[in-house]
Amino acid sequence: MNAAPADQIRLLDVQALDVRLTQLAHRRDKLPEHAEIRSLDAELAQQRDLLVAAQTEESDTAREQTKAEQDVDQVRQRAARDQQRLDSGKVTSPKDLESLQSEITSLAKRQDDLETIVLEIMERHEAAQARAKELSAALEDLESKAADAAARRDAVLREIDAEAESVRTERAEAVAAIPADLLKLYEKLREQQGGVGAAQLYQRRCEGCRLELNITEVNEVRAAAPDAVVRCENCRRILVRTPKSGL
Repeated sequence: MNAAPADQIRLLDVQALDVRLTQLAHRRDKLPEHAEIRSLDAELAQQRDLLVAAQTEESDTAREQTKAEQDVDQVRQRAARDQQRLDSGKVTSPKDLESLQSEITSLAKRQDDLETIVLEIMERHEAAQARAKELSAALEDLESKAADAAARRDAVLREIDAEAESVRTERAEAVAAIPADLLKLYEKLREQQGGVGAAQLYQRRCEGCRLELNITEVNEVRAAAPDAVVRCENCRRILVRTPKSGL
């Protein structure tokens, strides 16, 4: 294949732009904010689960406390009624009086036990409330950090995307001046060779594979016509000659 030396040199400009696009894509994928956000998302999921558990316990203990307090109130009311009957003097039978007094004593013991249960439930409820409040504050803090990380990520992505768009525009202008067959070969080699299809021959060294040409290869390149499209014998990339090639 033959191509004007100027067109071959233009390939180096296109190659530089392609390298820059690859670098921008890599930077876009490997932003530290991506890992930071993934970590924060995992923490947020865990924190939300903990908060739900704490809120569930808070709700459950609130119902327990209400039920226990109702039980205490029922026992208290019954004891009050019994005491009222005892104090009224209407119960005169010794057997009935003994039974009533025994029930009042039993109810007092029952009330005391239930009030102890209420206190224990209240303590658990207050602990659950405090835990839920603490977890809620921690969740808000994590959400703030996640929002900040997302904002930083989005700002950098906008910057990268804007530069990539500018590079693509510049590339489109550059490839427009390159012959179709030369560009087709370049694109094919670039796909095969890890993103580099054309390399400068600099001081007898291929800048694609970084290997220096031996004397036979140097002589072959030196003898090639100026418009001949030379390939590196080692990596098979297009080898672009310039005044710095050392020939």
